[in-house]
Formats: sequence, C-alpha cells, structure tokens
Amino acid sequence: MLYESWLRSVHHSADQTDIMLLTVCALLPALAVVSSQKVVTQKPPVITVDKGNSVTMDCNIARDEGYDAYWYKTIPQGAPEFVLRFYVSRSAPDKYEDNFSSTRFTSKASSNTDYQLIIRHVEVEDSAVYYCMTLENSATKWVFGQGTKLIVNDAALPAPVLTVLPPSSEELESKKATLVCLASDVGRYFADVRWLVNGNSVTSGVITGAAQQQTNKKFTLSSYLTLDICDWENNKVITCEVSAGGKAASVNINRSACSIPT
Repeated sequence: MLYESWLRSVHHSADQTDIMLLTVCALLPALAVVSSQKVVTQKPPVITVDKGNSVTMDCNIARDEGYDAYWYKTIPQGAPEFVLRFYVSRSAPDKYEDNFSSTRFTSKASSNTDYQLIIRHVEVEDSAVYYCMTLENSATKWVFGQGTKLIVNDAALPAPVLTVLPPSSEELESKKATLVCLASDVGRYFADVRWLVNGNSVTSGVITGAAQQQTNKKFTLSSYLTLDICDWENNKVITCEVSAGGKAASVNINRSACSIPT
C-alpha cells in the first residue's frame, strides 16, 4: 500500500512516540474518526498568498499545561508528510522531516496553548492543507485540528484550458440537462470552479471531482452542472469558471450554439 511504503521510507528516531506518530500520519485523510474531544483549533481555514511572501498559521491547543505540537502537510491523493514538531520544553521546533528546511519552515508558541507554523518565502509547491496535531494526556490518542489550506499564487502559471460539453440528446429526451466542464493544464491541484446561469452564480446541482495530475505535472478536473431543462431550452447562457494559482479562465455555452436536438 502507498502509506505502508511511505511509512517505511520515513526515518524518525525509534522511540515509541515517533512510531505512533508515523502510524497516525497515515490516518490523516480519515480525520472524521479521530477523538471527539475538539481541543485543537486552527485558523484561518484558508490562506491565499503570492509566491515569495511569508505566512503564519495558528493552532490553539486548549490545555492548561504545555503539549508538543506536530504539523503535517497533505495534498490531494498524496501521502501525508510530517513537517516539524514544536517541542514545548525547549520552546522551539526540534525535529524536521528531510524535505522541510528550517530556513523556511519554523514554529513558535505565543502562550502555553497557542502555536504557530511559519513558512517563509512560500513556493507554489507549498500549496497544501496543513494539520496541527497533539497527543491526549495518556499519549495514546491523537487530536487534530481541522486544517488550514494554503493556496500560493504564481504569476508565471498558465491559465486553465476549458471545454464545456452540452447535455446529450438522450438525456434531454428524459427531461434532464447536465453539462460537463473539463479543465486541463490547471496549474495547481487546488482549483475553484464556479457555474453561472445568465451571469448568476449557482451551486445547486453542482458536483466537482478532485484534480488529477497529468503527465506534464499540471492537473485536470471535471465539474458537472445539472439544470432544470427549462433553463437549457430557454437558451440561457451557462458559464464555467475555473481559477487556480491566481490564474482564471471561463467559457460560455447555450442551446443555440449547439446542434443538440430538443
């Protein structure tokens, strides 16, 4: 399995706590099953910043006594990565994964409950969701924050390439209308998709899949909009907009521009 091979490749010290942490790291995508005690709070939920700037993420661990804070980086369809541990008794980060340089990644505590992850000179590759974690009193349970999503914009990234597919004739015969927006060459895996009908944003009937990496290291994704058939038959203009890494693209479609029978 992916996580098993990843765990074997990571080299922390062999103490029991580290082994436990490596195991729980593989469970990050299943955060819904962690301890119900909501003692770790992260903010803000989303940070958008231009490449080269610095960012600070906050993590509050609601305890009277100090506990070490552990930070992890996750990207869609990728193995979680341990970033660093803030060691309370030393008031400093004391352990880094090899991929994270202490010149760019650091941590501090402004109190015995408030911790920060700081990333200097952010790069596009830093775009990810960062989770703060601590141990329960018994050191047998792990408690995670809800995560902070970091989106790094880069002026050098290309705009996505979009194609919108109209409803099929078979679907229209069943009185349904589903349009598909295909986005390729998306610069980053964190992409925002918006659908508009006659210029008005709609969210009902929208399903957007996760980004998939292409062979050229860019990404592709698909989004679906199911409309009331009257909106399609009345020739309303349907717009798909996709933005990623500070670059955006949009494409319009309506019934009169298609040869699909009604």
